[in-house]
Amino acid sequence: MELFALKGKAAVVTGAARGIGKATAALFEAAGARVARIDLDAGEGIIQADVSREADVERALGEAVARIGGIDVLVNNAGIAVRKTSFDIALEEWERVLAVNLTGVFLCSRVAARSMRSAGGGAIVNLASIMGFSGGIFPNPAYQASKGGVVNLTRALALEFADLGIRVNAVAPTFVRTDLTAPIFDNPDVLKVVMRHTPLRVLPEVGDIAAAILFLASPAARCITGVTLPVDSGYLAR
Repeated sequence: MELFALKGKAAVVTGAARGIGKATAALFEAAGARVARIDLDAGEGIIQADVSREADVERALGEAVARIGGIDVLVNNAGIAVRKTSFDIALEEWERVLAVNLTGVFLCSRVAARSMRSAGGGAIVNLASIMGFSGGIFPNPAYQASKGGVVNLTRALALEFADLGIRVNAVAPTFVRTDLTAPIFDNPDVLKVVMRHTPLRVLPEVGDIAAAILFLASPAARCITGVTLPVDSGYLAR
């Protein structure tokens, strides 16, 4: 079982104040890692940062290194959504979604990779989405575009960082109950539509996503890079 442990590793999780990020940080600590939590919302033990701002990323990851002694694992979980059609979404909203969900992944990965390069390697796990592979079942063009970008950025960075001993993978969840998806889960009619597209008839919890992230970050996945792993209850198999 040591293959699935992170004993002695230093890990950074963005978007760690709630939802998937919070569950992942807790699971990493249970697996033996020292964890630094980053989030836009400041809270106890959390390093405040906007991942779309380069200066924030440089400062926050620098503080994380000082706290936990380096970066062996980075989880790029921070993300937002603006659920509006192409006709209704404002340009500023479009740009904000891309800035957080895609540019944020790039900025955090680049800074963390510098630290990992000095240490001889590491692992980066990005949060993509089934919407990175699918046009979706509800209009959400900014989110879909950003997550499609995460899927291919994961491949690109995996190739670029391979010689440095840095693995880069992603997890692609289906609909999971978080603050971000509350409007979907709180509307019975909308949730019925989601379930019609869910072959297993059960949706994952945040802990299921955290478990997949832990696997990709752990030594058990030492020969896996450039992959986006769906945790989708069969959504993409249709």
